[in-house]
Amino acid sequence: MTTVTPAKSMADRITDLVADMIGPLQHELLRDGPKAVATLARLRRGAGKQPHQVPDLLGLIDTGPLYDKAPDGRMPGEGALTCAEDAVHVVMTLWAVHQQSRTTGMHRPHRTDAPGGLGAAIRRLMIERDAGDAVLKRFVRIGTAPDLPTLAQRLREIVVLLRDEDITLDYALLARQLYQWQWPQGPETVRRAWGRSFHAYRAPKGDRSTGADVPGTDTPSDSHTTSKDDS
Repeated sequence: MTTVTPAKSMADRITDLVADMIGPLQHELLRDGPKAVATLARLRRGAGKQPHQVPDLLGLIDTGPLYDKAPDGRMPGEGALTCAEDAVHVVMTLWAVHQQSRTTGMHRPHRTDAPGGLGAAIRRLMIERDAGDAVLKRFVRIGTAPDLPTLAQRLREIVVLLRDEDITLDYALLARQLYQWQWPQGPETVRRAWGRSFHAYRAPKGDRSTGADVPGTDTPSDSHTTSKDDS
């Protein structure tokens, strides 16, 4: 009997694609694989630029899975593909900046007992740096970005700070959220998810915070409709 694999939504495809690309690449990078080191350098040069401005990345980021049919059998529309490709590009180049000169992996999948989302990472950064107001202002600026290029630049600024403190992020989750952010009502939905994880995060016992071990949350939000997701 043949098993039919259900078609994935665009948000799910983005999540899986980024996880499948970063996972093996990060593994080889931490082993000083020369190909992985060269790939990281190429990706880093794309940070802060739009995909069409970096021909060197053509073929380096395989976006083929984004072109699969939607759950309703339709091919993805131009709008969905553009949003998806831009989200993947931003996240892959941000990870390359984050991973530069680090000896541990800066991409770590989110878990409820070890939150890996942006809100939790920024809350942890505030604790580690003991610079709450300055970091909080950057977080607010991220949330009020008027467009994706501005959002990407503000995320890059915070990623550099996270790198300095060896604070990880779930880049597959971030890619999903940046895709969602580009749709109507998307920014509000994503800001809510970031804010929820920020407030829920508690530092593990032994850290500079006196908070107990309370898991944070920054799980993907699927409030956008299927037509927006895959049209």
